[in-house]
Amino acid sequence: MQQISESSSLHATTLHEDALFSRWAIRHAGFVKDGAVDAQAYWASNPRLLFILKEVNAINRGGWDLREFVRDGGRTQTWNNITRWTEGIRLAYNHPQADIHWTQFARITEDRRRKTLRSIAAMNLKKSPGGHTSNTHELHKIAQQDQAFLREQFDLYKPNVVVCCGSSVALEASKILKIPKWQQSSRGVEYAICDSDCTVFSYCHPEARVTDQLLFYGLLDSVREISARK
Repeated sequence: MQQISESSSLHATTLHEDALFSRWAIRHAGFVKDGAVDAQAYWASNPRLLFILKEVNAINRGGWDLREFVRDGGRTQTWNNITRWTEGIRLAYNHPQADIHWTQFARITEDRRRKTLRSIAAMNLKKSPGGHTSNTHELHKIAQQDQAFLREQFDLYKPNVVVCCGSSVALEASKILKIPKWQQSSRGVEYAICDSDCTVFSYCHPEARVTDQLLFYGLLDSVREISARK
């Protein structure tokens, strides 16, 4: 895989991110910044992973930075499974024949989250905080209004693997990324190949009411299968 120069990529995820958020924040009170948790770690990683989510869960408490929150380890809900997915995807992507045992991933510590999550990018469709349960209609409305901004942010990261965390996220992402049709892996996970270097997966939210093991292997098996074809 061709490597993108570190200097140009860091420029894109610092100056360009800041400029984008300055324009975007005018639209939304309590705007919560997100994106590459640590730009240098993100661009040094393989594959580059982008997780797309709905919104942060923090009623009436906006104006903060998700990147800083995740650099500090985030919280067990959501971020333990994203840590597992990140480590597992990279193993499956780079070592397609590897036998990946659950014992490697069963226990996730705060230090492990800090170390692993520095190298990802995470972006919310809705930049202002919401409650524990998202309003799908409101999410759709805002994602439509902000579609150009969301596409501009997505393009900054040039990801290799994108995980849409929830069916409503995948629906909005398909419009933003102009995905005409989803395909299915042998495990029944929907995916789309945006270009030769980017595969988008429609998957569950990391807090879905499914055992962590099933969430983990369903995604990993699909990433392994599709990456092996490329």
